Amino acid sequence: MKVIASSIRKGNVIEQDGKLYVVLTAENIHPGKGTPVSQIEMRRIGDGVKISERYKTTDQVERATVEDHNFNYLYQDAEGFHFMNAENYDQVQVSKEIVGSGAPYLQENMTVKLSLHDGNPVAIQLPQRATLEVVETEPVTKGQTASSSYKPAVLSNGVRTAVPPHVAAGTRIVVMTEDGSYVERAKD
Repeated sequence: MKVIASSIRKGNVIEQDGKLYVVLTAENIHPGKGTPVSQIEMRRIGDGVKISERYKTTDQVERATVEDHNFNYLYQDAEGFHFMNAENYDQVQVSKEIVGSGAPYLQENMTVKLSLHDGNPVAIQLPQRATLEVVETEPVTKGQTASSSYKPAVLSNGVRTAVPPHVAAGTRIVVMTEDGSYVERAKD
């Protein structure tokens, strides 16, 4: 199915020269002079090679037909990550290359969206937010206001992030799975 380049988003799967690519980042650039372009960074599904392409925003790009299904995360082993389709209980294994930087945010029974092409997983979409516990951070300083600078912290999944001064070790917080940034204190 042909679509214009400016409509391509992160996680889409596109076909180029007979090969499938998953889009990692897609940015539409409108310079003051000249033609607006879409800068698309993608990874080849067959071997994991990353490439960067620049299209005119009106160029036609072949979008591969993929089926998106919700899967529950089960576990990780030496072969990769294992997910189960909640509708028909099919299990599927996803390689570390496809999961990529999202791996630390996977939690047991977390529902993710897997894109399948001919029954093979080609892309994964995690929920936008994950709730994790702060395991290590500097102690709370009395008199420090909430609007001041953030302090470094280590989360229960090993990811380093920055949290407001009032957050202590042991606090459960909500972070964005895309970049690990602090959103809010967990409500549970």
